Amino acid sequence: QVQLVESGGGLVQTGGSLRLSCAASGRTFSAYAMSWFRQAPGKEREFVAGIKWYGGDTFYGDSVKGRFTISRDNAKNTVYLQMNSLKSEDTAGYYCAVRRWYSSGAMSSPGEYDYWGQGTQVTVSI
Repeated sequence: QVQLVESGGGLVQTGGSLRLSCAASGRTFSAYAMSWFRQAPGKEREFVAGIKWYGGDTFYGDSVKGRFTISRDNAKNTVYLQMNSLKSEDTAGYYCAVRRWYSSGAMSSPGEYDYWGQGTQVTVSI
């Protein structure tokens, strides 16, 4: 079993920055990838960014490319999401997810993930 704990959310003005963290714990943690998704009220869950645990390849949703950066610290079992130039449309609950094994499914598909965190709220004020 893997537990994920997100932190770093909050209220920020348009154009500001936030850094989210997601710490994974479990008896023996390993993963193929970890990603961030977000969901706003009344909207579907949206892929934000993902990173392969070994190798560090990164993937981004179109709406955040050039503004958000995902990184990881393997020693700490932690993934980060640096969010810059925030916009009001970035307001959402942000969820960390673990994909344990490789499969042919897309990195952006929520169904490919095995564990989810409880989420952290990001609110961007105009």
